[in-house]
Parts: sequence; C-alpha cells; structure tokens
Amino acid sequence: MGRAKTAELPDEYSKRISISGAQTELQTSISCTGRTRGVDFGTYRYAYMTFKFVPCSRSSQRRDDLRILVTGGAGYIGSHCCKVLAANGFDLVVFDNLTRGHRALAKWGNLVVGDIRDQESLRNTFRRYRPDAVLHFAALAYVGESVSDPDRYFDINTSGTIQLLHAMLEAGVKTIVFSSTCATYGVPAALPITEQTAQSPTNPYGLSKLMVERILLTYTSAYGLRAIILRYFNACGADPEGDVGEIHVPEPHLIPRALMVAAGQEDAIDIFGADYPTRDGTCIRDYIHVSDLAEAHLAALQLLLQGGHTMALNLGIGIGFTVREVLQAVERVTGRNVRVRAAPRRPGDPPELVADASLAARLLHVDPKFRGLDTIVQTAWNWHRKLLVNDSLKA
Repeated sequence: MGRAKTAELPDEYSKRISISGAQTELQTSISCTGRTRGVDFGTYRYAYMTFKFVPCSRSSQRRDDLRILVTGGAGYIGSHCCKVLAANGFDLVVFDNLTRGHRALAKWGNLVVGDIRDQESLRNTFRRYRPDAVLHFAALAYVGESVSDPDRYFDINTSGTIQLLHAMLEAGVKTIVFSSTCATYGVPAALPITEQTAQSPTNPYGLSKLMVERILLTYTSAYGLRAIILRYFNACGADPEGDVGEIHVPEPHLIPRALMVAAGQEDAIDIFGADYPTRDGTCIRDYIHVSDLAEAHLAALQLLLQGGHTMALNLGIGIGFTVREVLQAVERVTGRNVRVRAAPRRPGDPPELVADASLAARLLHVDPKFRGLDTIVQTAWNWHRKLLVNDSLKA
C-alpha cells in the first residue's frame, strides 16, 4: 500500500454509517457467552448501533508532536507498523512483555517491558509518556493453541484488552486502532468476505477477538471511544529493506515454515488436510504483505486523529492461494524443493478465507503494493536468510 493520500470522501459517507461500514442503519446482533478471569461476559446483544462518520482530509504533513503507544510493538506486525509510524514523524512508545516479541525488533521509540494485564504497569506508562492514541497489537494469535488452551486466549486477548481500555479511559485517551482478524468470521456463507458477513468464529482465538470488537462498540457508545477495527487476513512477508521481519518460536506460519524446509532446517512441512472443497484440496487464504498492513494502520490512525469515528474494515488483497500454491512459490523463489507430509485437518480451520477489502480502499485510500505471491515470498526469503547468519536478531 502506498503513502496515504488526502481523503476526499463521497457525500454519502457523511451519512450515518454502522460499525461494519454500511451506509444505512444495520441491525447487528450477536450473543457471546463465556468467562474470562475477572470478566463475566454473559450475553451481549447489540441492535441498530450506528455511528456518525465525519469525513475528513488526512494530511501527509509530519506530526512530530503526537505520541503513540504501540502494544505488542516488538512483535511481527507491530514492529513493521512502528517503522512506518516513525518514518511519518510519530513519537513511539512500544509496550511489550517480550514473551513472543523480540527486543531486536523494537527499533523505533521507547521500549517499556510490560504486560497488558498489569494495570499498574499500564497506568504508569500512560502517566509517564502521555500518549495521544493507541495501536493495539498485543495478543496471542495461534488458532491451534487457542483450541487446546482457550483460557489463556480469553485471559490475554480479551481481559488484557479490557485492562488496556480501562487505563486509556483513566488517562483520557480515547483513540485506538485495534488489530483484529478474519478468524472472527468463521466459515463464511459466501465469498469474498465483506464487513457485513456474519461473524461466527470457529475457534477461541477468533472468539477472543470478536469479544473485543463488541467491547469496543460498547465503549464507543458509553464513553465516546473512537476505534478503527482492522480485520486482516493472512499477514506475510517481511520489510523489503530488511530492518524487521517474522520471528516466532516455535514458528507456526506456512511461508516461514516452508522456508525452513527449503533452508534445510526442517525435513518436511505438514499439510493439514488435503480433502477440503478447494481446487487442490488444501485450504485457501488471502495473503497480505505486512508492509501493506503497516500502511493501512498508519492511514487508520491518521483518520481517527482527524475526526474519523468507529468502524471495522477488512484488510486483504482479494485473491486466495492454496497451501500447495504457496509451497510452489517457495520452491520457485528459493530454487529448492520443499518436502511435504500429509497431516489431519486442524480443528477450527475454515476451507477458504478471501477478503473484500474495497471499503478500506475507499475510506483509507490505500491499495496493496505487494500482490504477487512470488514477490511476497521473496521478501520473506531475504529476511529468513538474514536470520540464518545473525542469531542475535532473535533476541
């Protein structure tokens, strides 16, 4: 996605827009039952929740006076966003407990080592740094792990976000960009997936994020919070300049795992299910480059800072690739074979997830630059080779 352009929105966007982006009132109704540590969600039901969207222009002028708190900013997506924000003049504070983030990726701004579930640590950070807005990435994000340990996901992703929101309100900060996921949709009835597609997650990870989305709606109504919820599809690739990239231990994601096999670090990669109703029997996903995600976060933040109101937007490229197609791209880019192993389906994996991201394109004025699968894989391969010769990057 290129540099955000000045937003000149059509007249119809001055009308009432629902959280999902529709131009008229939309009845949204969902029941979520569950319990997290210290939080009884009971049953939430929302009907005809609409918010006035104020069209505004977004200047490309640098904003050196604005400070942004980035939770999870030492992680994969958060670190790429920090690079883009810093390049656009924002003062950054990275808040990360480093359990899955890496100190080596926290290259921009001040690093505060803290946990979003620690109210005192959050309170002290807001008092010391006085941020103007929050980008919230801190979360667990492994579907399989969420199935085996859902309590941990509700504790960190959902309860942790409530603690963050409490600290924000206490400090008078009411602007947040929230990192959500296409996993909130579950198995869609139709493709591509729009923001109006019913949300019915098939795994605790998606449910934990959906709960936060509904909490943000409630806080918008009750406290005047303004939030842009970004539901992105499969993040992939690495910074083309090689400053940051993907580091997970263990690594669960398809492209880096395939690169590990290509590099001789692993014997084979598991294909979890080859009997899905897709063109080659393997799952189809919409892969969006992490640098394009970062540009979208910048655009969302700028929109909120100049008066934009609460909404949810999909981020993807609108094209789906199968697992086998991704592995073939890895072989083309690396020039090496990638050996595969057949494995059972993973619980909670939908057969196909492809985005309709046209609403984000219109409202944020962004467009993915990295659309070719080989180009995406090439950036990931460049980063992977850098990791092979520099273990200190994993610190």
